[in-house]
Amino acid sequence: MRNADRHKTGKARSLRQADNDAEEAMWSELRNRRLNGYKFVRQLPVGPYFADFACRERRLVVEVDGSQHAGSYADRHRDSFMNERGWSVLRFWNVDVLKEREQVLETVLAVLDARLVDPVDTSEMRFVPSSSNDEENMR
Repeated sequence: MRNADRHKTGKARSLRQADNDAEEAMWSELRNRRLNGYKFVRQLPVGPYFADFACRERRLVVEVDGSQHAGSYADRHRDSFMNERGWSVLRFWNVDVLKEREQVLETVLAVLDARLVDPVDTSEMRFVPSSSNDEENMR
């Protein structure tokens, strides 16, 4: 890897090894361009944070959250940080990824295909579109 930060690379590796069932299920659907040819990576560093899944081409972060994230101020701060750097953030609950996978994947595709562009904040999911498309902000 060009200019890799060894600390971030090590942390990303350890996070990948600690995937829960929902993250493993989501990764099985996103890996190897399985979702309409879009390339996703796992545990992409974005500043001090690590995105569960990210599509660099569309600058989309997909997070799969457990119940400890309910109403999390830290997650909203994290989403804002990523938004300011040009990333849109889409969050789902673990249980929905496991039980409603087709609907979750259709929602991801709706964002990737620009059919879903407005913010959404419901009990099932949250989508925060990027506030910036500036390529300089990727780091």
